[in-house]
Amino acid sequence: MLIHNVQLAMPDGGMMEGEIVIENGKISTVSAVSIKDFTGSRLDGQSCLVLPGFIDIHIHGAAGADFMDGNEESFEKIATALPKEGTTSFLATTLTQSDDDIRKAVFAGKDFMKRNETGAEMLGFHLEGPFIHPERSGAQPIEFIRKPNFELLKRWFGENLDHLKVVTLAPDCDEGLEMTRRLAELGIVVSAGHTKATFADMAQAVNHGLTHLTHFGNAMSGLHHREIGVVGAGLLLQELHCEVIADGIHLSEDMLHLIYKRIGPERIILITDSMRAKGLPDGLYTLAGQDVKVVGAQATLADGTLAGSVLKMDEAVRMMRKFGGQLTDLIKMSSSNAAKRLGVFDRKGSIEVGKDADLVLMDTEFQVQATICRGKVCFSRE
Repeated sequence: MLIHNVQLAMPDGGMMEGEIVIENGKISTVSAVSIKDFTGSRLDGQSCLVLPGFIDIHIHGAAGADFMDGNEESFEKIATALPKEGTTSFLATTLTQSDDDIRKAVFAGKDFMKRNETGAEMLGFHLEGPFIHPERSGAQPIEFIRKPNFELLKRWFGENLDHLKVVTLAPDCDEGLEMTRRLAELGIVVSAGHTKATFADMAQAVNHGLTHLTHFGNAMSGLHHREIGVVGAGLLLQELHCEVIADGIHLSEDMLHLIYKRIGPERIILITDSMRAKGLPDGLYTLAGQDVKVVGAQATLADGTLAGSVLKMDEAVRMMRKFGGQLTDLIKMSSSNAAKRLGVFDRKGSIEVGKDADLVLMDTEFQVQATICRGKVCFSRE
């Protein structure tokens, strides 16, 4: 397929009016001049801006499905829905649940990955909990929280922890930071979340390999003038990459502006943390067996606790654009930073020859017009 009449966001930060040729799911040509002798199908980009496809490393569900449903059908439903928002790859994110429920979800996800040829690509798993602090549980069911246990990880993912990419844990509950160290040695991203850790705890955890913060600002110790906590660590420690839910609810717009200015696009990774209600009407839904009320852009438990989001990745990009974000910054926050964190930047996260043809076409208002996943048009407004 040849895509023509588009504005390409190039890796050097520049814009190029040009064409892209896709062969066997990969970008084979990026050209500033018209390609005359192409014999395959053609797609008129109608002057759209072409960005690398978005990568959502923290998502629980969409379109009525949740990864914790524990069946391949739910994985497929979510993967099929995500291209509508420009997302071309993702990490299936688990919740604090029983050992058997987590194992069931992981097994279903691994089976799905073997046949995941259309829709957004599942790159692996983000294990959120159950190794978290009960006093920062948020919408995670407190009865299933437990101390970090490496043997449980092996039970769920196998001896080699296959396809496990990110683990969210409370470093203040990780005795001797043993799990943090072992995961980091295996190249798995260790993220602090649902935690009461102090700044000193965080500094020590960073020294043991922790490099990431889960949904920054939420379910973690906040900033105080005598104890700057996990939020302070995110602002201060350059080793930490920060997941950001840019919906104006989990973080106010003023806070998002501060994060953008202080943490900067090099360390921000946009996520949705969305639950099954994303893309559906307001109403009553479930998350980990708990009733969740969805009104507008907000999803809450009965006591008012935020229960994930219904945010879409393109909405997050438009939000961050409000704060003067340059195109290169938006690409970093929505795609390339995540690709680098997950070790897939050799094939995702930028528009370059040889990389996967994961592309999102957007109009001047940054509305998604079409999404291409591994060379296949998986969403089009036409």
